[in-house]
Amino acid sequence: MSSRTNPKVVVLMGGPSAEREVSLSSGRECAAALVKAGYDVVEVDAGPDLSARLSDIKPDVVFNALHGRWGEDGCVQGILEWLRIPYTHSGVLASALAMDKEKSKAAFRIAGLPVVDSVLAARDDVRARHVMPPPYVVKPNNEGSSVGIYLVHDAANGPPQLDDTMPDTVMVETYAPGRELTTTVMGERALTVTDILTDGWYDYDAKYKEGGSRHVVPADLPRDIFDACMDYALRAHDALGCRGVSRTDFRWDDTRGLDGLILLETNTQPGMTPTSLSPEQAAHVGISFPDMCRWMVEDASCAR
Repeated sequence: MSSRTNPKVVVLMGGPSAEREVSLSSGRECAAALVKAGYDVVEVDAGPDLSARLSDIKPDVVFNALHGRWGEDGCVQGILEWLRIPYTHSGVLASALAMDKEKSKAAFRIAGLPVVDSVLAARDDVRARHVMPPPYVVKPNNEGSSVGIYLVHDAANGPPQLDDTMPDTVMVETYAPGRELTTTVMGERALTVTDILTDGWYDYDAKYKEGGSRHVVPADLPRDIFDACMDYALRAHDALGCRGVSRTDFRWDDTRGLDGLILLETNTQPGMTPTSLSPEQAAHVGISFPDMCRWMVEDASCAR
């Protein structure tokens, strides 16, 4: 961090991914919070000229508010390492590992964390036949925020007819029934557990549109389930080598007790919008949004 009275922070937002609009919203919220926290803030919509723009601006820190591929998968992190600009969130390896759902599951299995069975399959094969017995879920292997999710029920008449925008290879995983739970890790601390209530599938609209979901913070859960979420989130954060803030999502089938708790995935760039889960959890434990953003800037570094 610079010794300047008002360190210059570039907030990266937007970018070319499917989650561009959410990233713009996250970035604007974070930029406003950092201005309140006393930083000299420059907003940058990340594009192909990012390296040149950062070289011109010469920031003390980059606050990465990008979501999805390129901004969240290690690519931008590699640029920032090359330029030797301290940055927030996870580094190159952890970002790439977390974005690849199959590889992150392998890391979770090694760490003894509960995940469902899954396979990678060609999009055309998934269209042609059930590659595993229903019910199952089909999703891109390297996108986030419920982009391109297909739920195939056990009574489905046939395999899902995936849209052409889906990648050539997709992940197919056993459907985990139950409640949607999530836990944010901030540094070495799990914050709390949120129970996410929706009228249906927790998809992109439910996550990001006003009224799409209701968040119960803290979740009203049996103590062993609450504690397990906190423990699993920390272990997932460590298993992937995450830094800064991450958020781990779960499904819990309350008819099966602890055996019904399944880890879905870890997000290394959680949303920072007015309806986002991680800022709500921070507020619950007494950390304001500006203070959360300030902590992330102070935590920034290279070689993450």
